[in-house]
Order: sequence, then C-alpha cells, then structure tokens
Amino acid sequence: MAAVTGGALLIAMVPGSVPRADGKGLGSGDASVTLLIGRALQEGGRAAHCGAAGATQDRPCTGWRQERVRATAYGTGAVLRESAGRGAAAGARPVLLPTDARGPLRIGLAGPGQLVDVTVQDGHGRYVGGALDPKGRQWANTESLRAGERYTVHVGAQDGAGTPVGVTMAFRTAPPSDGDRITAELGPGSGTYGVGQIVTAALSRPVPAADLDARIRVERALEVTSEPAVEGSWYWVDDSTLHYRPRTYWPAQAVVRVRSGLDGVEVGDHGLGGPSESVEFTVGDRIEAVTDSAAHEMTVRRNGRVLRTIPVTTGKAGFLTRSGIKVVLGKEEQVRMRGDTVGIRRGTKEFYDLPVLYATRVTWSGEYVHAAPWSVDAQGEENVSHGCTGMSTANAAWFFKTVRVGDIVEVVNSGGEPMAPFANGFGDWNLDWPAWLRGSALASAAGRAPVAPAAPAVPPVSGRTPSRLYPMT
Repeated sequence: MAAVTGGALLIAMVPGSVPRADGKGLGSGDASVTLLIGRALQEGGRAAHCGAAGATQDRPCTGWRQERVRATAYGTGAVLRESAGRGAAAGARPVLLPTDARGPLRIGLAGPGQLVDVTVQDGHGRYVGGALDPKGRQWANTESLRAGERYTVHVGAQDGAGTPVGVTMAFRTAPPSDGDRITAELGPGSGTYGVGQIVTAALSRPVPAADLDARIRVERALEVTSEPAVEGSWYWVDDSTLHYRPRTYWPAQAVVRVRSGLDGVEVGDHGLGGPSESVEFTVGDRIEAVTDSAAHEMTVRRNGRVLRTIPVTTGKAGFLTRSGIKVVLGKEEQVRMRGDTVGIRRGTKEFYDLPVLYATRVTWSGEYVHAAPWSVDAQGEENVSHGCTGMSTANAAWFFKTVRVGDIVEVVNSGGEPMAPFANGFGDWNLDWPAWLRGSALASAAGRAPVAPAAPAVPPVSGRTPSRLYPMT
C-alpha cells in the first residue's frame, strides 16, 4: 500500500442549532443517524473503489479509511470510533482521517435513515459537485478534490422515523508529496451532454498566475478537439482549475475529445507533468429553456423550435432567482428541500420542509427547476418561490425527461443577482468572448516573445489513472 497521508476531521455544530440544555451526551432516545465518512487511499497507483465508505462489504475494503460520525437533531456530531486515545466524548476534537485529493469522498449511512442534502465547500467558498444515490443512502463527489485544501461538509438527513438531523464537519486533504507529477483530471466523463457543457481540467498541483510561462505550457498541453471544429479557449479559474468552452455553444451532435499532453513536460519550477486519462463525449440536441420571470413563463426550444411554453413561478422579494445563463448539473427524481439548508431558520414563517419531485439542479447551492404543486394557482401569475423555478408536476416531469446534463437554463427579468461564472455551478456562458479570452494564459501572452513548447524532460511513464469528472449522462 502507498504511504498514508492524513488530514483532520473536525466535528462542529450546524449554524443555528441549539446544544442540549443539560450539556450531557447523546442518549439512546435521541434522534440521530450514524454517518460513514470515508476517503480512498492510493493503492498500487490506483484509488480503491468500494461501497459507501466500504460499509456494504462483509469485511473492510482495502484502501479505505473512514470515520463514524453521529448527526443529531441538535446539529452536534460525536465521533463514535476511538481515535488517538479519545472516545466519543471528545466529539469536538480533531481526529485523523487519511485523505488523498485524487481518491473519492463517500458519505453513507451505517443504519436506517435517509440522506437529504449534502454540500461540500472548499476554503474559498467553491462548491464541490456531488450526487446522492437514488435511495438517498450515499453521497459521492463527482468533482475532484484539491490537494492541501480545507473542506467544510454540511449533511442533512432523516433518521428511521423521519426526524430531521444534521451535522457540519471539516477536513483537510493532504498536500502533494515532493515526488508528485502534475496531472490533469479531465471532465466531463464519457456520455452525451447538452450544448452548454463545460470541459474541465483539475491540476494536481497549482500553477500560479505569476508564472505565465508555466501556464502557457500547461495550456498548450491540454488539447480539445471537436467534430465539427469550433473556436474555443481555456480559462484559468484559479491556480489549479481550468475551464474550456467554445465561443458559442457546442454544435448539436458534435463529438468532443479532450487529452493531456503533460506527461513528461517540464512545467517551469513546478515539476514534471504526469499521465492523465483522456475523455471523449458527444453533444445532443440544442435544448434551451428560457424563463422570463416578469412574464412568469418558461419557453423550451429544441434546435430552435419551440417545444413547450410552461407557466412558472420564480423567486419572490427577498429570494429573487439568480439571473443569467446556467447549465443543468444533474437530475434527481425526489429531493427533500428544507429551509435551514439555505439559511432559513426553523420556526420562521419562511421555513419549509417539503418532498419535491422531478428536481433538475442548476446550481450547487440548491437552485432547481422542479415540481411545485402547492403553487399551481400562482404559476403564470406571480412569483412566490424561495428562488427555484416551480411548475406543475406534469410539466416538471416533462422537463425532467426532456433535458440532460449540460443543457442551457436561462433566467431573464428576475431582478436577482447575476449567476456567478464559476463558484456555484457552470455560469461560464455569462462572460462574453473577449472577457473569456482574458482568462487564457496564451491570450495574456499576446505581444510577448513566444514561449517555446517544452519537450518532454523524461520519457513518459505509467502512473495512476484519475477518476473522471462529472460521470453523469
């Protein structure tokens, strides 16, 4: 087994939760669920893949390390496994959870209950993509974590009796070792996507903006080709994340291929490039859904032809729906939506706790297009939601069936804040083309003496194969 690296898992209180008045530990009658939070180690050059943190196996999965955490109705967490000589009473103390940024993160249930909502944010406030399984028993990240980064995890769940429970945790991924090569996890995975799908590259080590020559070499090594060919460019979202998009949406029925030529390339003072897995995906029909909040209707087009105009309701005053272009991130047939997951305190008039059908996600923070049978009378007439786009169950089922990951969902005339380009989903299309090009190292170097392409410093060597990003179809 490869060397084990560690990170701290800190159990904290959910914001707005109330501790037990008696100050005592959890009793057998308290509402709670036990969570398994696990990270895969690198073993033999590959991450081990098991069930929910290895929980579904008769014996522990090799390559996994996990912590047991109790989520309660009070929002506090207790570490159930003995760790460094401390027992469950030390639930607020740091414990060791071995991590590797390239291994998957899994959050599962060890007993009866259901996960309702899981969000993961890094230290800069960026959300990590992830998805619940259809039964709500396990959450898994669909976007890679970063080495040497602190993450905060918010988990909302229900115990076997349906009582809401929750917990907030934090952990830190281990920094890369000095011998690590720079690799790129490329996304999305194989499959068919909408015309707005963004290509992503997550570097295993940061390349700072100050080292423009190194960024140029990385950017030249990351190749995107399509049939038919289109004009496109990379954008450096931060020191270790790049996004690629065409000047306009992908052509319908295009085939897109993404590969990294970093293997063996010297990237300035940042080390040598390593092998990365190539990806190929196809683009489906051009599906665009445009919601006019002032007119209270959504128009859905396929390849320019109107398929349906749907009466909707969007965000009311104080909860205005984000304006701008968004991209479908995923689809969930049923989601339990609770106000406290978006900062609405329990007991206030705005609090809600509802099972929601046919939920199409467009931001990681929880904005959906979904069925809202409780607001049918308002749909087409006024905006009464807390930020999502609501429609009848029949229309939501049709929309859910019609769209796929990567399709375009645009909101106009909402009065809401603009969709952020990168922090909360794929808002990339809200940047015009000149602004997009300013995020490219190659464009930034225009007018300078050109940087010679770097020849491989050593022959390519085999290495780990990163998991793909966004494996949804």
